[in-house]
Amino acid sequence: MKSIIIVDCISTGINYIGDIINRGFKPVVLELIPAGEDVEAYRAMLNKHYDEIDEEFDILYEKDTYEETLEAVKKLNPELVLPGNEHGVILATKLANDLGLLCNPIENLDAMTLKDKMQERLKENGIRYISGKLISSVDEAVEFYDAEDLSQVVLKPIYSAGSAGVKLCSNKEEMINSIEEIFHNKQNYYGESISELLLQERIMGEEYIVNTVSNNGIHRVTLIWKYHKVRTHDGSILYDTAETVNNLNLGEAKMVEYAYQVADAIGIKYGPVHGEYMIDDKGPVLIEVNCRPCGGNMSAKFLDKIAGHHETDAILDSYLKPVRFSEKRKDKYRLYGHGALKFFSVPHDIVAKSAPMSNISPKLKSYFKSSIDKNFDNAVFYRKTEDLATAGGIIYMVHENPEILHQDIDFLRNVEKKAFELVLSDEVYDDKPIDEDALFKELESIVSYAHDYGTSLLITDQFLDNAHMMQISKDEIYDINGEFDYVIVNLNKSLVDMHEFKVIELLFNIFLNIKVGGIVFIPESTCDYIPGKRKGIEAILKTLDLIIEVPPYGVNTGVIATKNS
Repeated sequence: MKSIIIVDCISTGINYIGDIINRGFKPVVLELIPAGEDVEAYRAMLNKHYDEIDEEFDILYEKDTYEETLEAVKKLNPELVLPGNEHGVILATKLANDLGLLCNPIENLDAMTLKDKMQERLKENGIRYISGKLISSVDEAVEFYDAEDLSQVVLKPIYSAGSAGVKLCSNKEEMINSIEEIFHNKQNYYGESISELLLQERIMGEEYIVNTVSNNGIHRVTLIWKYHKVRTHDGSILYDTAETVNNLNLGEAKMVEYAYQVADAIGIKYGPVHGEYMIDDKGPVLIEVNCRPCGGNMSAKFLDKIAGHHETDAILDSYLKPVRFSEKRKDKYRLYGHGALKFFSVPHDIVAKSAPMSNISPKLKSYFKSSIDKNFDNAVFYRKTEDLATAGGIIYMVHENPEILHQDIDFLRNVEKKAFELVLSDEVYDDKPIDEDALFKELESIVSYAHDYGTSLLITDQFLDNAHMMQISKDEIYDINGEFDYVIVNLNKSLVDMHEFKVIELLFNIFLNIKVGGIVFIPESTCDYIPGKRKGIEAILKTLDLIIEVPPYGVNTGVIATKNS
């Protein structure tokens, strides 16, 4: 059985493995020598991606020299050598050329991988490009800045990914400070020190992804996405969302035509281009090309649900099935669902003890998958988000109704901004003092206010002697059959030792016991023991489509909500 070799098989590139097997080939992963100094972290990252692959595959390890690696690959007699991720593009292209396989010409490799060379290639071919200069010092940058009469600029490593080392600068002073910081502290996406930067004028517009595949220099679109990114006060670029473009809007068809021109100028003959573009008042312009599958660690099933196909399968068609590729070019661009990725930005360094979002996000109508681990065996350190690699997690969403998708995105943005403890939590509750007298007084006030609402359930840590309602502990909630007109959730000391994942799960089960039109009361003291406190409770209620009510005057009831459906 002939093999197909995937160099750096991570992220969305892992979808290759199943596709290769389905085509009757043997998948072999060519694992690169660890990049950067943190070899342990690199190995852990690879293993995390490998664990997501259900099928069996062989691993070939990169050798100390290129010649040794070439010889080892040659012995496998591969049909194709393809990159699974950006770091594999250079080696895969060299190997495929030296083995005489279908591939992109080696003379185009710099334009395929280096951000300055790809712009130069566009300039040479007479299509729009972004002016810039490769600099290795502040003096060189200032000279170019002044000569070009620039205002806002972008700094980026010439070889990187995921916005690592990229800075947006509003003026010359910010530019100088950013250059000094990057040269002193920063590494590219692969953990390599940065000694040169590309300084470019900043293009102000809307940013897109156009993914294409090519067969013998003929190109077709597989999927179009639109980015929403956030600029931080220090000029870093953070990913917020990526959403599919299901129907082309004004100027977007021209962008696709431009993307084809870019692929021609770069010299793409076979395989994918994950191209990133900006549309401003002048039209489309290239940010960068990446000659490998789109990132984001998107599963084949997720992409199939959106588009009816996925990229790695289309890439293999471009090499192995030219007739099928040609037939697919005739298909109109039609998507089955509206897809989105929501990236969470960690606001500061955090030692997270739980991830409540892993229990909340599955309740969203558009939920497909989460990259956030459900259970932490130990506390996990998260760095403040600076780029894609340091994002706090991704929620994958797809729905046929774009309004529902956008409601879910808005909800996640609100949680991220106002109650981040519901995403990743470092809360510790065992040192909170519990004043039983105050809790009884608060509870009696709420019961007195709520007793006229109908059938009632009190889930409580403090039991009342003269309350005419059903009273149970949290451990008895799973034994309750039926629904109630109103429920009071008075939990405090019983939540102290509970894992936050279990606390969220408990709350979801409690709210299921409310009748449609029924009411839930959550005292302020209970909110104190929930991730995100009062805002956290409100976020959970909104996830379940409960309506948060206007609080009455004169009664400190905490949060009141009504079950709407």
